Amino acid sequence: MRLAFRPFFLLAALFSVASLLVWLGFWHGSILLRPYGGLVFWHQHEMLFGFAASVVAGFLLTAVRNWTGLPSLSGAPLMGLVVLWLLGRVLMAFPLDLPGWLLLAVDLAFLPVVAIVMARLVITAKRWRNLIFIPVLLLFATANLAMHLGVIQGDAELIRQAAYLAVLLITLMMTVVGGRVIGMFTANRLGRTKPEPIALLEGVTLASTAGVVVLQLIIMLDVAIPASLIGGVMLLAALANTVRMARWGGLHSWREPLLWGLHGSYVCIPLGLIMWVLALMGLIRTELAIHALTIGGMGAMMLAMMARVSLGHTGRPIRTLPGMGVALGLMLIAALVRSPVLAIFPQITHWTYTLSIIFWCVAYAIFLVHYTWPLMQARVDGQDG
Repeated sequence: MRLAFRPFFLLAALFSVASLLVWLGFWHGSILLRPYGGLVFWHQHEMLFGFAASVVAGFLLTAVRNWTGLPSLSGAPLMGLVVLWLLGRVLMAFPLDLPGWLLLAVDLAFLPVVAIVMARLVITAKRWRNLIFIPVLLLFATANLAMHLGVIQGDAELIRQAAYLAVLLITLMMTVVGGRVIGMFTANRLGRTKPEPIALLEGVTLASTAGVVVLQLIIMLDVAIPASLIGGVMLLAALANTVRMARWGGLHSWREPLLWGLHGSYVCIPLGLIMWVLALMGLIRTELAIHALTIGGMGAMMLAMMARVSLGHTGRPIRTLPGMGVALGLMLIAALVRSPVLAIFPQITHWTYTLSIIFWCVAYAIFLVHYTWPLMQARVDGQDG
């Protein structure tokens, strides 16, 4: 087995479609599965620690080879990591009356293993800039642990706050990775000059986004924090991300879906944070902000990045394949329907849920149609990857 993006991108796309079809059935009154923790918990947990964790692992374990110049996980060790991820998904869906601590142990092991592999390569190569991903991955694993403990203890509030932490950690990773590549991809593809990063702006963006994560961690640990404090930090992070994003030339990318998909997904970061502040003020439900970050940010950015990485790392020209613009558009529409539109028109909840699920499934099905075969084949240029 070659680099990690191949199995994990393919499995993530397949898993997201299958799990959301189960969720669609549940939303329409059909119980197709009796998973660990119940279907509501399973949906929350598996979109974060099944789908998103798979994409994160595939991306980071592939990118770390470029960052460090050292061989990344491949062959039998990579197969072992894939089996570990799959075992977690199977046991979460079909718990077989196994004790909660056993499911916890199997499911929890995946992210620390990814962090250990990343840490070994980054430290060996002394690429300290990339060390940021190690504590983020370990905190991501901590959020997973807390969600499991919430099920075992019957603590719904712990489950909720741990899920919020996981969403914000993914948002932080999107901020870090997006800041590194979106401006560069845009400049390279459009023949424009890449804007030089402004050190102060970069620092404020990353520090404020990380600050939101830290405050949410404290809240998860059941320490009271004034809503005005976390709301203020969220607003700062939203503003900084907006100014940062505006410098990348997104308005010039309208002819290139793989570019505007990335820019559109990044827009959902400040959008989701601003909506979260509105939720703290009691004006809307928090889950609307969560879905702006998860569908529009996470779902769309991961789709665009997987499409791009899967071409580049299989030796193929980086171009928008037929239908991928539709797929990315569907993801962004799904986010708008599920978050801002539903916030304005709460009476159409049933149909907005249905449409957002269907749009996601169609978008990722389009990805699978184009990329399943390339992800299973050797590079076309004969190189390793």
